[in-house]
Amino acid sequence: MLRFALRRILMAVPTLLIMAVSVFVLIRLIPGDPASLMLGDLADAASLADLRQRLGLDQSLPIQFMIWFGNVLQGDLGNSITSSQPVLPLVLDRFWISARIVLIAVLIASVIAVPAGMIAAWRQNSTLDLALVGTATVLLSIPTFWLGLLLLLFFGLKLEWLPVVGYVSFMENPTAALLYIIMPVMTLFLHEMGVLIRMARASTLEVLRLDYITHARAKGLSENAVLWRHAFKNAFGPTWTLIGLVLGNLLGGIAVVETVFTIPGLGRLLVDSIFARDYPVIQGCLLFVAFVYVVVNLIVDLLYPVFDPRVTAE
Repeated sequence: MLRFALRRILMAVPTLLIMAVSVFVLIRLIPGDPASLMLGDLADAASLADLRQRLGLDQSLPIQFMIWFGNVLQGDLGNSITSSQPVLPLVLDRFWISARIVLIAVLIASVIAVPAGMIAAWRQNSTLDLALVGTATVLLSIPTFWLGLLLLLFFGLKLEWLPVVGYVSFMENPTAALLYIIMPVMTLFLHEMGVLIRMARASTLEVLRLDYITHARAKGLSENAVLWRHAFKNAFGPTWTLIGLVLGNLLGGIAVVETVFTIPGLGRLLVDSIFARDYPVIQGCLLFVAFVYVVVNLIVDLLYPVFDPRVTAE
């Protein structure tokens, strides 16, 4: 197991390095001079020169990257141009807001979708199977921003059960905070339920066709025992992988939902920084999202042998 973990960790290192290079290059590919874009057209030459020096833009690209990457390894992502705050604490504060919403959504989606997908496979071609597959397809077809707007219109404006937009910290008022995140969580878990139902159904169908399932049935085991004691263990492995991918994707793509519901999370910070041309914050957000995505998938790889007995961690 130790060798398996070390191999996966070593594979993650070059991935993170490639991500860092990609983030650095993409920011530099944005048209125009970053200093001019930050200060505006009316900035004088002295201000431009000072800002370029502070950002290291007066150096060659390789030197800029080495300086920036060296600072990143020390946990220094620079300072925000608009607020002068250190980028890393700012990103971490916003990240926990996004992470709370994403984790709750993925947990609810997994608890509902995985059993639903397995039941759909168990009752293949039945009315229940067709209903579950149809529901999953519809949920997958609706964009998250449109689903969020529909929930906002129905529960916020029509029924007035939930606050429309805004955010309250759990430290300030736990009850109000819970009410404010219900619709963002619903938006994410309804959309991801479609993905997980289809994956759980496909994995279970594949397992139910294997010989050992036929043998278990021939021994006289009930269908419930066959499904939950034998099929579930082998069918959950691919679904577990997808759960990890969904978790990483939601953390990276939550900006749309946070913009719809005005949640001050990491995605909203990235969007606001793009409009403000705050390049240190943009770089910090992108690099942090890439880091989280790699770490989440690394954890999924390390836990895969636990959930799928057919895989050995050698």
